[in-house]
Amino acid sequence: MSDDELEPWEVLGSRELLDASPYLKVRAETVRLPDGRTVENFYQLDQPDFALMYVETEDRKVVMLRTYKHGARRVSLTFPAGAIDPGEEPLEAARRELLEETGYAADDWTALGGFVVGANSKGSTCHMFHAKGARKVAEPDNGDLEDMRIELHSARELIDAAARGDYAVLPVIAMLGAMLMPELREGLGMAARNVR
Repeated sequence: MSDDELEPWEVLGSRELLDASPYLKVRAETVRLPDGRTVENFYQLDQPDFALMYVETEDRKVVMLRTYKHGARRVSLTFPAGAIDPGEEPLEAARRELLEETGYAADDWTALGGFVVGANSKGSTCHMFHAKGARKVAEPDNGDLEDMRIELHSARELIDAAARGDYAVLPVIAMLGAMLMPELREGLGMAARNVR
């Protein structure tokens, strides 16, 4: 079967089960599969989309955060990231979140695309960005619940951190892999430009 022959599922109905806006909504959908079968209660999660950034300083160090992640129940090394506000463009959110969380700013940004985190339940969309030439322009002012420590790492140190198990969040591993594979990074950038 070719990709052209694959068909999307048809949503016949949806009912809200939980509204904990703006952080989470849970819905149960009734869907019809391409073969005609109907599935009741196919659960969907709606969470805020977010921007995730691989940020390099002028001397090619990568701006990282070490912080506790409650979903993983542990301290983790992560890239700067944050929720996209309603009506805000992903790049706008990335610039804002980088400044708030780290005090860094950059002028050279490349979009690497937006990807759904939960393949069948949706969850949220992670919009990935590569920023170069970052420089410290302010003190961090994130206002989050999270305590964060800003760290600067070389690409080699990021690989070593993976070997130590320092990462707990899947989108961070996906971003790291994309950034360490130049052909993949270039392909993602090309695809992101074509989607606009």
